[in-house]
Amino acid sequence: MVGGGSKRGGLLENANPLIYERSGERPVTAGEEDEQVPDVIDAREIFDLIRSINDPEHPLTLEELNVVEQVRVQVSDPESTVAVAFTPTIPHCSMATLIGLSIKVKLLRSLPQRFKMDVHITPGTHASEHAVNKQLADKERVAAALENVHLLEVVNQCLSARS
Repeated sequence: MVGGGSKRGGLLENANPLIYERSGERPVTAGEEDEQVPDVIDAREIFDLIRSINDPEHPLTLEELNVVEQVRVQVSDPESTVAVAFTPTIPHCSMATLIGLSIKVKLLRSLPQRFKMDVHITPGTHASEHAVNKQLADKERVAAALENVHLLEVVNQCLSARS
């Protein structure tokens, strides 16, 4: 989990994370339902894609842990760019790379290929921020990570709906 903690000797790094209230669902407007009107991708649409990603260790979503927030999502549909900053719940979270990878995979699977994505840790919120951001920005490392069957299974669990 971002911040939330790897198990060291059976203990979570962040056994009692703060839990935040989920924001409401976005109402669908008449313009969004009109097939004749171009559908521009905005920050709320990106947030809606990533808010329900599961934390790898806690039975909570990234939104409930305040790891992702709409205010930390920037989108330029005309320029085909998306930037998402995520905030680990603790500065030494060992799951930060996995969280970032899960966000990146969700966006890769959901957005048109024309989009360039930047998924990074909110500046100043993680002890290994530079190293994690470097890994997430490296397309070859991300592709290699997704070839690892075990890691891909963990990412898919983060992206699947909880039952």
